[in-house]
Amino acid sequence: MDAFAPIAPEWTNQAVHAHQFCCPSCHASSLEAVKVWINRRSPVITPDNRRKWQEFYHCQCSCVWWGWSSDRPPADIQHSSSQ
Repeated sequence: MDAFAPIAPEWTNQAVHAHQFCCPSCHASSLEAVKVWINRRSPVITPDNRRKWQEFYHCQCSCVWWGWSSDRPPADIQHSSSQ
């Protein structure tokens, strides 16, 4: 699975918006997802002219959720960039 594929994978159709940046079902972090897709074709421009994207996650518990890239906790960003 290519997280940056231009076309959304079929599994993203069932995604629910997670208002906290974790699985709404089991509360696993985005780092524990088994599949990831980032919707880079449709960025949203924030009032301060920054871009944010929808990030879709297929959790190990089978829940599919999405959150805004701007809502990702700093710890997730630091952890993924240090690997």
